[in-house]
Amino acid sequence: MRRRAFLLLITFIFFINGCAVIFQKGRSSDIQKIENLKSEVDELKEAKELLEGKLSKEIKDKQVRLDMAEKGLVITFVAEILFDSGKAKLREESFPILEKVANILVEKVPENSIGVEGHTDNEPIKYSRWASNWELSTQRALSVLYYLNENGVKPQKLSAVGYGEYQPVASNDTAEGRQLNRRVEIVILPRSVRKASESSSSMHEDSDWESDQEEYK
Repeated sequence: MRRRAFLLLITFIFFINGCAVIFQKGRSSDIQKIENLKSEVDELKEAKELLEGKLSKEIKDKQVRLDMAEKGLVITFVAEILFDSGKAKLREESFPILEKVANILVEKVPENSIGVEGHTDNEPIKYSRWASNWELSTQRALSVLYYLNENGVKPQKLSAVGYGEYQPVASNDTAEGRQLNRRVEIVILPRSVRKASESSSSMHEDSDWESDQEEYK
């Protein structure tokens, strides 16, 4: 099961990069899963095109970026478009932007898992109530998560995590780099990869449990 989950993930990476994938002598069930994955990648690409149309101004102003990445379709927001400095409450000006995203999530990918990731620069917290950048990034991710849920995204499909300053995409040595690092990412995961990973994890846990039982016999 772990191998099959890995195969699906690798196949997804090939698909999003536009590479041809040919499988020979595979199980019919695996071939069907690959076909399903291709269909799901096409759905993500369609969602990306719709988002590019809806968020064209924000993309042009470099406030929002869309990428097909290894983990799925990533919608990256510069933190300043969503939050005031050091705050985790969404700015009212961000509501129309997030509403456009929520509408497409609901209409186009309602069964996909959605991860919300918060990130900061490495500047220490000084003038806010947060104990660390971890806390700030986590609460910002949760604020976006709650907004998406309130606008129709299924709660069982949502998750949030804060990475603080520890996954930068640019150098923190410049103001421009720090701005890029202060961001929130909404990640749309392909369904097949998520299901395969969950199944693999479940099988692994069952195996561990059975091994433990044997130990105590």
